[in-house]
Amino acid sequence: MSRDRVALGIALGYAADRLLGDPRRGHPVAGFGRVAAGLEQRIWGSSRSRGTAYEVVLVGGAVGAGLLLDRLPAATRVPVVAAVTWVVLGGRSLTKEAQSMSGLLVAEDLDGARLRVRNLVGRDPSALDADELARATVESVAENGADAVVAPLFWGAVAGLPGLVGYRAINTLDAMVGHRTPRHERFGWAAARVDDAANWLPARLTVLATAAATGSVDGARSVLATVRRDAGRHPSPNAGPVEAAFAAALGRSLGGSNSYAGVVEDRGRLGDGPPVTVADIAPASRLQTRIGLLSLGALLGARAVSRAALRRRRRARPGRPRPSSRR
Repeated sequence: MSRDRVALGIALGYAADRLLGDPRRGHPVAGFGRVAAGLEQRIWGSSRSRGTAYEVVLVGGAVGAGLLLDRLPAATRVPVVAAVTWVVLGGRSLTKEAQSMSGLLVAEDLDGARLRVRNLVGRDPSALDADELARATVESVAENGADAVVAPLFWGAVAGLPGLVGYRAINTLDAMVGHRTPRHERFGWAAARVDDAANWLPARLTVLATAAATGSVDGARSVLATVRRDAGRHPSPNAGPVEAAFAAALGRSLGGSNSYAGVVEDRGRLGDGPPVTVADIAPASRLQTRIGLLSLGALLGARAVSRAALRRRRRARPGRPRPSSRR
């Protein structure tokens, strides 16, 4: 039985992220962001075609880099995949940000919490009270957990190194230009649409993992029923299901009105429970950790099954007849 070096590397990279968090210096994703920002300054225009070219060049370059890494000697495959997985995941850093927010809110340092929450969300926090800041934190743990943990694991399991780096490029560009601001409404259209497509399946996997993470049949049913009923109230096709699932698993409600650069958006009410409070941040972080572990196990298990099925099909193919040596 052949060893799956990609799966082993992904598992080791996941462990490195949980133990170490993001690299402190020279983070490759930050370097990619600087390249993307420089290119935006050169080619920006209020045009979908320019934004599409921007997306194609940068995502194509990232996938190309992944393909080059894939051509390294087989003996280096495990450490290279582990290192790339560690770099593209963000689970530990998300947990640390949530812990920091919880500490500031418990200490009633609202000014500090309003400043810190900008690391997690794009909404205007200047008028948010402690419970609204807690809601922002829990919603970020839910949505960013899907984006920064489940989705990279999914694309790594499906497409190896090109999948890992390509997905991280897609998600980074969406965070940079995929907003409906006057500057990016047209230029960032492609980045937002590609990110939606890349996250569609991982978001649904996150819902299933959230249902499983409740640890009970009734809890899983509640999660799935809440997602069917409430996900469409959220404007995002991927954040809606993820946040609705999270709300049901925690027994709380999420969503409401958020202000973005002076524009108020109604994100709908997700879930049946009372609104989240500061005390819900820690359970939300623990839930996200369980979701990540369950997703890792499910994805690597599915990869092993698919590889085994492929090997069986190859062995079952009838051999080609050997050409006769007689003339």
